[in-house]
Amino acid sequence: MKQFFQAIKIAKTTDYLGDVAILKAEAFGVKLNPKHESKMQSVIGYHPPIDLEKLSQLPPPTLGYQYAEHMKRNHLKPFEISPEVSRIAEKNVFSLRYSITHDIFHVLLGFDTSYAGEIGVLAFAAEQNYSLTLKVSLAMAIILYPLFAPQQIPEIFSNLRVGRLLGKKAKFLLSYRFEENWEKPLIEIKKELGLV
Repeated sequence: MKQFFQAIKIAKTTDYLGDVAILKAEAFGVKLNPKHESKMQSVIGYHPPIDLEKLSQLPPPTLGYQYAEHMKRNHLKPFEISPEVSRIAEKNVFSLRYSITHDIFHVLLGFDTSYAGEIGVLAFAAEQNYSLTLKVSLAMAIILYPLFAPQQIPEIFSNLRVGRLLGKKAKFLLSYRFEENWEKPLIEIKKELGLV
């Protein structure tokens, strides 16, 4: 619980919003499904900085450009962690990688950041079986999101279905190094990963 209260304190004062996600995951014991540990070896400690300004200069069909536009449109910043929290992050490769890739998943899957869009990404990640925590979160979201956004109920359940279907057919996305493929066309990456 100490990490949870530390996360709340940091959230009020830091530019490193990634610290909050990592400390919260640590406090609640969020872990990678053990069957995926070998797949994640290539991204342990891997979190290069993301320069949205540079990505926005890429051609519009590229992953990098589309990601930068998504982040700007939704007033979001790339995930960054402080040196103090990086030791914890390296011990929990799932929390680090999922936090970094969450908004990339929005772009790849075509889901916006509404409740309906979020449940689509969550359904995808739960179906990919990254962590039991995501399955529990999805079960809670299925109950709560329609209450929070009743006007989105049709989209919530449509995106739930689509997210699950994409999660079943796609390759394991969490270990893909998107940061080394910003300049590739988005459609090419989607084909490579089994998303079309």
